[in-house]
Amino acid sequence: MTNARTARRTRTTSESSIELELDLDGTGQSSIDTSVPFFDHMLTAFAKHSLTDLRVTSTGDTHIDVHHTVEDTAIVLGQAIREALGDKAGISRYGDALVPLDEALAQAVVDISGRPFLVHTGEPAGFEMHLIGGHFTGSMVRHTFEALAFHAGLTMHVRVLGGRDPHHIAEAEYKALARAFRQAKALDPLVDGIPSTKGAL
Repeated sequence: MTNARTARRTRTTSESSIELELDLDGTGQSSIDTSVPFFDHMLTAFAKHSLTDLRVTSTGDTHIDVHHTVEDTAIVLGQAIREALGDKAGISRYGDALVPLDEALAQAVVDISGRPFLVHTGEPAGFEMHLIGGHFTGSMVRHTFEALAFHAGLTMHVRVLGGRDPHHIAEAEYKALARAFRQAKALDPLVDGIPSTKGAL
């Protein structure tokens, strides 16, 4: 029986307050309230499609902008993922997913490498300025991926292969990331120890 791959993290600053719990070996159950509705939608999708149980409560200075609350939540999510992964013994390590959402198509490739790196391409011109749901700017998609990669210690390649509707593009990206992460974090019975020639990830 392996140890539980769970974590509970909090973060409080003058700009936001975050409480987060996750279980990497869950079934995708979630309770998300970040005070940013579209981000709630994206984190719910991430939990569901990565089979990660996730509970998040975030508040912040959203009367100024959603930026601080979204970024800080992504930081805490990354920290919790890193903690829950532990020494990474027995994991598959790599994951790759191609996910459509109507006209949008996104691909994500994840390496639980311990080396933070993000390559993010393909969003259409102007996407970063679009207000999705009237409050969540498209630029926050890349920003949350950067925070996740850095704080979870992931190498992530995410690319948009097609799409027109900003909501669909963003959601396809988050779902592709979720599916790739689901593969990468999965425990593989054929893996003996840590899947690296260096002996550490």
